Amino acid sequence: MSDSTVTEPEGREEVAVPRAVTGEDRQGRRRGLRSPRRPRLWFEILLIAVSYWTYSLIRNAVPEQRAKALRNADWVWRAEHQAGIAVEQSVNHAANAVTWLIVGMNYYYATLHFVITIGVLVWLYRRHPGRYAATRLALFATTGAALAGYYLFPLAPPRLMHGGRFVDTVMVHHTWGSMASGDLKHMSNQYAAMPSMHIGWSLWCGLTVFALASVPWVRVLGLVYPAVTLLVIVATANHFWVDAVGGAVCLAFGFTVARLWYGSLPYGLPRRPAPSRAAARAQAPSA
Repeated sequence: MSDSTVTEPEGREEVAVPRAVTGEDRQGRRRGLRSPRRPRLWFEILLIAVSYWTYSLIRNAVPEQRAKALRNADWVWRAEHQAGIAVEQSVNHAANAVTWLIVGMNYYYATLHFVITIGVLVWLYRRHPGRYAATRLALFATTGAALAGYYLFPLAPPRLMHGGRFVDTVMVHHTWGSMASGDLKHMSNQYAAMPSMHIGWSLWCGLTVFALASVPWVRVLGLVYPAVTLLVIVATANHFWVDAVGGAVCLAFGFTVARLWYGSLPYGLPRRPAPSRAAARAQAPSA
């Protein structure tokens, strides 16, 4: 029998699939450009730090193109009205009417975007090292695609529209947080709203947790997280809901890149990478 069932340490079972289905070749390797390897902690910390610094530098270096961004925002708002899907202003005003709710959303918008993404990366590194590099590649490719969007389609957030009657909730409630409001607005590109990386990253987190976590309620939270994030970005007037569509498209691109590079979607890779040839030789019993 070539198929077997292996019980994972977390309690979930993974059923081995015939090689003809998984796309493995005769040597047992997936047909990708690269095979999964065990991540190195120092390299990952350096890579993430440098990558985020580069992302921030490029994002903020993109010309703000204020006039074009405002025209694009007006166009999006008109198009949503014509389609009968312009709900952002109603959600913004309703949430702003409940002080404790909108203050909580302001802090959610400012912090969880980073905290949860880093937390999922750490969890992947520790519990799913074989899937870590591919899943991280999907996140990086998603973010790279977003940079192209900022340049090609500058878009003002609803709170900056002329005559839009949206409430800038950070300014009104004097909460700390948004890099696009208050004293911090000069440090960030104000017109990089399309696509929304709050959605791109939260979807990445949610799908990863749903696919790989073993505890049912944790998997459910994985799906709830991007849904709540969508509500928050609209309620705080930082994004149109169509910006979330842009974030999802970027994520699809990111997973496509990972699929091509590793020959499988990240979640379909082995939980732990195969040992290197040198390690395998060292572990092999001597004749």
